[in-house]
Amino acid sequence: MLKNGNKNLSYFLPLVLILFLTSLPAYARSDTSDATVSSGEETILFQDIPSVYGASKYEQKVTEAPSSVTIITYDEIRKYGYRTLTDLLRSVRGFYITYDRNYNYIGVRGFSRPGDYNTRILLMVDGHEINDNIYDSVLVGTEFILDVDLIERVEIIRGPSSSLYGSNAFFGIVNVITKRGRDFKGIEASAEAGSFDTYKGRLSFGNKFKNGMEMLLSGSIYDSDGQDLFYREFNYPPANNGVAEGCDYDRYHSFFYKLSFHDFTLNSGYVSRQKGIPTASYETLFNDRGTYTIDRRSFIDLKYEHTSAGQTGVMARAFYDYSYYKGNYIFDYPPVTANKDFAKGEWWGWEFKFITKLAEHHKLIAGAEYRKNLTQSQSNYDRNPFFLYLDDERKSWNWALYIQDELTIIENLVLNLGLRHDYYKVFGGSTNPRLALIFSPLDKTTFKLIYGKAFRTPNTYELYYDDGGLSTKSNPDLKPEKINTYEIILEQYLGDHTFITVSGFYNKIRDLISQTTDPADNLLVFKNIDEIRTKGIEFEIDGRWPNGVEGRISYTFQESMDQKTGEILTNSPGHLGKLNIIVPLLKEKLYSSLEVQYTAKRKTLKQKSYR
Repeated sequence: MLKNGNKNLSYFLPLVLILFLTSLPAYARSDTSDATVSSGEETILFQDIPSVYGASKYEQKVTEAPSSVTIITYDEIRKYGYRTLTDLLRSVRGFYITYDRNYNYIGVRGFSRPGDYNTRILLMVDGHEINDNIYDSVLVGTEFILDVDLIERVEIIRGPSSSLYGSNAFFGIVNVITKRGRDFKGIEASAEAGSFDTYKGRLSFGNKFKNGMEMLLSGSIYDSDGQDLFYREFNYPPANNGVAEGCDYDRYHSFFYKLSFHDFTLNSGYVSRQKGIPTASYETLFNDRGTYTIDRRSFIDLKYEHTSAGQTGVMARAFYDYSYYKGNYIFDYPPVTANKDFAKGEWWGWEFKFITKLAEHHKLIAGAEYRKNLTQSQSNYDRNPFFLYLDDERKSWNWALYIQDELTIIENLVLNLGLRHDYYKVFGGSTNPRLALIFSPLDKTTFKLIYGKAFRTPNTYELYYDDGGLSTKSNPDLKPEKINTYEIILEQYLGDHTFITVSGFYNKIRDLISQTTDPADNLLVFKNIDEIRTKGIEFEIDGRWPNGVEGRISYTFQESMDQKTGEILTNSPGHLGKLNIIVPLLKEKLYSSLEVQYTAKRKTLKQKSYR
């Protein structure tokens, strides 16, 4: 039995102490000897320049990556109190989140279409792709496969990356890097309690052993009754005067395992979440706790990676993935009945990658991928009386070849060229390039000129979901979406403690897949109907000082417009502003953190605006 939220629970909001320092370390010029130590590490910002893996499928400094990169570390996750991947992404420059009391939807650079399940972002855990094979969705809330306490860092890589990753790397990549066994050195247990009868527990074990083997084993459990919510649309007595009681519950359990020995790494993860839906979506019965969704996701990934002294390396991986979705929807068309909506996916595949240094300033990477979708199943039926609306079973496969060449033309000018060809059983082939010119005229100044092309194949849901003429129909003739992106980036270090990023971008999207109503039968259907132009500029200052104060402030202007109608897109705010500050109150023990976000008005489907 689900319990009601505790209405009498009082809440306490801590007073955040903001300390403004009257004097900060002066920015002093550093000569070359200050910028590079004997180990080759850079010391101009935060003692070193952060490295990123996901931008090129190998470790490189963010200043050398062919994209605009943000890295959020575990230290920041801990100090800001982020409890989900959603919390983290919401704080990042150019990103915004929409929440419908069931799932969180990612907006990036002015683009977040209603009805899209985060299909235009590629999500990875330690390089393993997490998007499923039915909706191509990215789950970033409590249904994310990894407990946030197991994250070492998160790489947010902006811009199209189909030249390395294929479909879904449309607007960018989020690569989550997990902790290692050595980060725990034994057993760690944590417990949390919060408002609305919310409880969470985690038990982890990790260590590195003398024989070189390293292991991390962790399990988490979460339960929340959620809020009692008022909806004025249902403010009449038969609907409990608009109050949904006990319908916002959320519970999950998850498991993660990581084992490494010499050049081999085995990763495995599992999560199962049940979420109540209090909003009476799809015209379901209001204030009924029987309307909910269940999401399960699991994977196992075995990787071999070896790099020789000559910096020639190989990587081979094989994987198996499973996803499951169940929607239980209570409808009031007499008699009251439960509608069951299901999706199940299974797939396996492999990847092989080769990387070598052809000369001192010439690095080449090449690879191949294959994926076999064993199951792509969708079904929908009423339970009592039984009526079957959909029973669809699919199988498919795809393969890809990619190559990337990084060439240092002169000491401070790097040319990065990438090209990938994907072939799908359903759609045929797609070839996508990326070109980046990276110029560093000064030790602390970097300019990046980037052109990229990407694509997104229509997913199984968009192609084949058909409820028998009730409200939606399928469209197996859909074509892949395409995007061309042009971007210019300035990355500037000021002294030893501050980093400034300015980037301007322009996107051209063709054959965008949108859900629309077919006038012939008034049924919803996905079609390639939209052409979108997006332009914008992003500005960010990131700083960290020896006294422990750190923070960042960013502003984004963006404009996404439908070329056919000349109108601004729905759910596309023109302005985003973000401020993050951490101030130590007791050195290395107690911190005060502040996060402020501003999101401009957005247009809804009914042509209204909201904040």
